[in-house]
Amino acid sequence: MRVLFMVFILAFVSSCGKQVAKCTDPTDNPSHHYLMGMQALEEKKIDVAQSKFERANFCDEKFSPAHDGLAIVSAYKIKKQADAGFKKVETERAMQHLKKAGKLAESAEDKFDHLVATMRVYSAIKPTKDWLKTAEDAFSDIRNLKVEEKKLTYYQGKEAADYFMGKAYLNALEFRQARDKFADVLNAKREGKWNEKADKAHKRVDKIVRAMAGITVGDVGKQIAVKDSVTRADLAALLIVEMKLDKLFAGRIPVKSKVDKMKAEFTPADMLNHPFKEEVLTIMKWKVRGLEPKFDENTKAYLFKPTDVVKRGEMALILEDVLIKLTGDEKVATAYFGQDKSPFPDVKATSHFYNAVMNMTTRGIMEGELSGEFRVGAPVDGAEALLAMRVLKQKMNIY
Repeated sequence: MRVLFMVFILAFVSSCGKQVAKCTDPTDNPSHHYLMGMQALEEKKIDVAQSKFERANFCDEKFSPAHDGLAIVSAYKIKKQADAGFKKVETERAMQHLKKAGKLAESAEDKFDHLVATMRVYSAIKPTKDWLKTAEDAFSDIRNLKVEEKKLTYYQGKEAADYFMGKAYLNALEFRQARDKFADVLNAKREGKWNEKADKAHKRVDKIVRAMAGITVGDVGKQIAVKDSVTRADLAALLIVEMKLDKLFAGRIPVKSKVDKMKAEFTPADMLNHPFKEEVLTIMKWKVRGLEPKFDENTKAYLFKPTDVVKRGEMALILEDVLIKLTGDEKVATAYFGQDKSPFPDVKATSHFYNAVMNMTTRGIMEGELSGEFRVGAPVDGAEALLAMRVLKQKMNIY
């Protein structure tokens, strides 16, 4: 019995001395979970990504990329929330994860992932006033790393740092620097994981830079320029703030007293507390076609619908009316009536958009696609709206 007891004690002590592996399945390892988490982030599956990073951390508490991933998850959550208390908690959590990842990162590849995560988090949530400098410092540190690209399981190449630095500059509204960084990605490799995204971003930012060439664009214009789709309120703000439409229209009326008496007939209920309220009321004062209030069946009232996205056909109608009002040439409104054939397969000559589309495209104010279509129903992006207004001003010799 004494022998058996001693054997039991030795076995117990031996088992206590060994650390039992938490994750034993070949695919149940931190690197795999991290990669799956990053791919889930690309697909905007935040909850899935979080669970993957948490599993990676469970498998190995010293695996630094897991904390990088969790920091990015917190940044995504912050961007989707308006509650100040929630944002504060998640910001602190993101900073804690970044700090821990930085301490745990030992290999050049882990340090690369950590520095890119730093750029991404600071760019997304802007936790400090000098957030851009923090991102730039992280980018500079990456340049000093000797990384084996084949070991970058997710990013796959050092040019990923250029891509996310470009994104940071874009968030800072530093358009030329953003364009240069996206170009660096394209110049780094003929084919790479980030080439397609960088090419798309480069074209978009290049359009913004061209739209702003030779003109001074304020904060309102810059913030709208980066939008993928422009709303009715955005377009009203661009016309009034950036194109100075109120001043231009007023200059076409010889009697100042008439201008002073002009005002919007009413304030739509959905504009009472809107940040672009005054700009919209000014547009309403001038009765710009396409930007009038709309009758809402639910409320049985005329509303401006500030969040409705402006389509390309609609912007053509709006800018055509601006052109008519500025030139005083009413013939513009019927210049292309009666034509049998349209140069655009998606805009018939009988369409109510046709005359406006032709007036815009023949003057170079708006452009069709390489496919030949005008994309009349596609949303207008911010760069496109800004560029159209710049060309319209040039055509009118308004500086």
